[in-house]
Amino acid sequence: MVTAMIDWAQVDELRSDMGDAFGDVVKVFMQEVEEALATLSSEADAGTLKETLHFLKGAALNLGFSQFAATCATAEKDAAAGQVDGIDPDAIRALYAESEKEFRIGLAKRAA
Repeated sequence: MVTAMIDWAQVDELRSDMGDAFGDVVKVFMQEVEEALATLSSEADAGTLKETLHFLKGAALNLGFSQFAATCATAEKDAAAGQVDGIDPDAIRALYAESEKEFRIGLAKRAA
């Protein structure tokens, strides 16, 4: 099963709930996620990886980055089990970049 990259229903709900503050929420989300991604390292211990991935998963779910959230959830479970060798921080960062691009394109289309 392929997960949609962006859950537009979640985005629409958040936009409805936040109203005029939606843009600020998106800005803070992007900033916090990018800061967390910068700390994501294959050299980190399993506990640190689990915490970072848990944060990323939660933030992604809030803003509708469903595929990124699912990837973080899988990696979080692996880290919790001490299986950190298969976690690829660069692939996680690349998926975020791809998701963020699709998100911005989709927002622009929805605003048009």
